[in-house]
This record gives sequence, C-alpha cells and structure tokens, in this order.
Amino acid sequence: MAIKDMKSTRIFMAGTGCLFGMWALAALVGGLHRVNWQVTELMRQYLVASGMVQPIHTMVDFYTHIKGIEYIICVVFFVAFPAFFQYVEKRKTPIRR
Repeated sequence: MAIKDMKSTRIFMAGTGCLFGMWALAALVGGLHRVNWQVTELMRQYLVASGMVQPIHTMVDFYTHIKGIEYIICVVFFVAFPAFFQYVEKRKTPIRR
C-alpha cells in the first residue's frame, strides 16, 4: 500500500513540475515575442520591473548611485583586509634542535 501511495505521489509531483515548466516556458516565449525576440531587452525589463535597476536621468542621480556603491566597497574592504592580513601574517613556531 505504501509503495502504491509513493508511486502516485511521484506521478503527481512530476505532473505538477511539468505544468509549471510549461507555464514558465510559455511566459518566456511570450515575453520574448513582446520585445521582438531581444533577450537583453527582456532581461532589462525584468530588472526594472523588480526594482533592481532604476533609470538614471541626471548627473546627480548617477553620482549618488556611484557613491553608494563606493561606500559598500569601502565597508567590504575594511572588514576583509584585517582578516586577510591576519591570515597572511601567521607566525610559525620555530623548530628547536
């Protein structure tokens, strides 16, 4: 009985996966058709729609964006450099003869 239930569960999961796969493929093909089969334009539209990319209209917007990235890089460097320095400067105990 348990084997039959497991088999029906596997069939149900495979069928559900196939349905979701077909839905995702249809969404991708429909999106590509809408942007005249340009993959990069479709990716740009998805990034803009999800808020990952924001349009930059002025020099001040661009400078603010670059400055924020610069601060993130500085924080990462200030955290990573001391850890790297300690790793490089490990003292080995001398061998006594």
